[in-house]
Amino acid sequence: MQSLECATRFLNLQMHGQLPLPLPLISRNKFSYPLLVYKYTKSGIRLGLPNPCALPQSQSEDKDVDVGVSGSISKQEEEEEEEEEEEVRSSVSMTEKSNSETIITACLVGLVTGIAVVLFNNAVHEIRELFWDGIPLRGASWLREEPTQVIWKQVILVPASGGFVVSLLALLQTQLHSSSSPSNKLKAALLPFINTLAASVTLGTGNSLGPEGPSVEIGSSIAKALGTFLDKKPHTNLSLIAAGSAAGISSGFNAAVAGCFFAIESVLWPSPPDSSLSLQNTTSMVILSAVVASVVSEVGLGSEPAFKVPEYDFRSPTELPLYLLLGILCGLVSLTLSRCTSYMLVIVDNLHNSFGIPRALFPVLGGLSVGLIALAYPEILYWGFQNVDILLESRPFVKGLSADLLLQLVAVKIVATSLCRASGLVGGYYAPSLFIGAATGMAYGKFISFAVSQSNSMIHLSILEVASPQAYGLVGMAATLAGVCQVPLTAVLLLFELTQDYRIVLPLLGAVGLSSWVTSGHTRRRDVKEIKKLKDDSSHTTQQLTAKASYMSNLCEVESSLCVNSSDIEAEELEKGISVSEAMRTRYVTISMNTSLKDTVSLMLAEKQSCAMIVDDGNILIGLLTLREIEEFSKIVKARSERPKELLVSEICSLDGEICQVPWTATPSMDLLSAQMIMNKYGLNQVPVVKEHVEDRGGHPVGLLDTECISLTCRGQAARESLS
Repeated sequence: MQSLECATRFLNLQMHGQLPLPLPLISRNKFSYPLLVYKYTKSGIRLGLPNPCALPQSQSEDKDVDVGVSGSISKQEEEEEEEEEEEVRSSVSMTEKSNSETIITACLVGLVTGIAVVLFNNAVHEIRELFWDGIPLRGASWLREEPTQVIWKQVILVPASGGFVVSLLALLQTQLHSSSSPSNKLKAALLPFINTLAASVTLGTGNSLGPEGPSVEIGSSIAKALGTFLDKKPHTNLSLIAAGSAAGISSGFNAAVAGCFFAIESVLWPSPPDSSLSLQNTTSMVILSAVVASVVSEVGLGSEPAFKVPEYDFRSPTELPLYLLLGILCGLVSLTLSRCTSYMLVIVDNLHNSFGIPRALFPVLGGLSVGLIALAYPEILYWGFQNVDILLESRPFVKGLSADLLLQLVAVKIVATSLCRASGLVGGYYAPSLFIGAATGMAYGKFISFAVSQSNSMIHLSILEVASPQAYGLVGMAATLAGVCQVPLTAVLLLFELTQDYRIVLPLLGAVGLSSWVTSGHTRRRDVKEIKKLKDDSSHTTQQLTAKASYMSNLCEVESSLCVNSSDIEAEELEKGISVSEAMRTRYVTISMNTSLKDTVSLMLAEKQSCAMIVDDGNILIGLLTLREIEEFSKIVKARSERPKELLVSEICSLDGEICQVPWTATPSMDLLSAQMIMNKYGLNQVPVVKEHVEDRGGHPVGLLDTECISLTCRGQAARESLS
């Protein structure tokens, strides 16, 4: 049988041997034995030929035929193949080792962040005990019961003294920035510590901000420090920052799930698209860091949630429209807080520029203003989350507040929080957002309960079964938090994790979704208006535009304090030292109004650019045309089913006044950091660089600045400095 099999294989070999070389790749015959196989080695391509009377390949090694050379594979080639396999195994082993080290580093970030947040909260508590000596833990409710003439000095002077200490710390921080004696690494270590100390004083003296922003900054600073110390890659550093921010939120609220989603919404989603993140490793890092930090926080601060969840109930699905209406209301309240903060920032900057008031004086004025407001409304003082418990009526022996007083608290809390933020006091927006949302929801719930109970015979509202005001208060907290900081998933999961009640999910999702939609839609409309205003008014200086961009920043960035798209101190100083002329592209496309769109696209393809500058006969910039605008215009022309003709640039520019407009131009002497801030604010991917301005028009183009060349220049400059 074996001889027959051998003969058959030999016959097949003879038949295939009739074919001229090079032979096609033949892997197996009908007896499932290998006949002719190409083998790729470092020295070339060889054709393997098994012994006709040999056993199958699994039982015996094939003998190779060197086509046109020797007919057998050399021992050196076998060693080369073994070396290649060894390299692959070594690479896989190194990758697994690197992943294990990264996971361990994330756990270390969670551990250190949890310990740091525990120390931070204890520091706030000790400072509060020191400055508010003799006042019980229930705080604001006790202050409301005491005569004003007895407590007015303490209520006014304590927040002001906190502002004074913050001013001293701000002067120290400014000195560190301007001084060249400490190294950048030492600055990067000292500045977060000074910020944390300033936040402890701000909150311990009762100023109207929250601890979650500093907690996130603690986590992100620890993650950056560990990433720098261990010399991690940029995408690994971003994953560590996400893990640190998750640890900060989870330890602050004792809510690990909400911390994980905060990292996703605030760090990973806004991250650059070319960050090359490994989703699996990043998710593991975030989860493990949040869990470790939450466990440490539970050991150090106790297992109680941040605020006491009151007793509440949900009566009927028919009241779901009432929660949707509450979501819209909370969205409008969130917009009020954002707009008020922006206006306060502008006012403070104008006072500093116009009247020369020192920056160091504003924290004192902010604390003094908070103290004066607290004489009439002591609930606005930060007292942990005890004031939220007062609003939700979740503490025993605490008198509930009326609906009109709750509405007043919403207004004064917005003003006090905006004053604190604009004056330079340090803290976050999560706690104020939760306070404002609780007051809004409770007032809304009490109004609904009153309307149902007082319904007349014409409007039978009594048939509705409405929940208690506490249910609306809880939903209002999440809806306002989502609207202010644009973290809808975090807000939903935070309340769900704290209440542990599935019944709250449906109204929570509806209200949070509408609140986030209202604020995000208004933000987009506002940005469009700002760009239009920018196009119409070219009198703004670069400094004014840069300041305006920072004023209108999303309060999420204020809360997280880590600005993922911006860099640390070294990178920021680096961008300040780079001019636009060093980063801009000197090869760009220029066209005229009479250029055809087909030729314009050909020029873009030749220069690998996504836009073209429109110039007049005097080489003065008059417009900017992007490839996307040409694509959209071609779809419109195609939909009209018109006869194809040569389309000119002037036709697409005359179609819509917004097309071909230049929203803003940079100059070569401008620093790169200012240009990037303006581009990020107004959503510009590329801007023309002009040599000089001519009669309110663009000027002579000398280059093109886009996000890709900014990133490339910063990376290259940093690499060059590190090598030197």
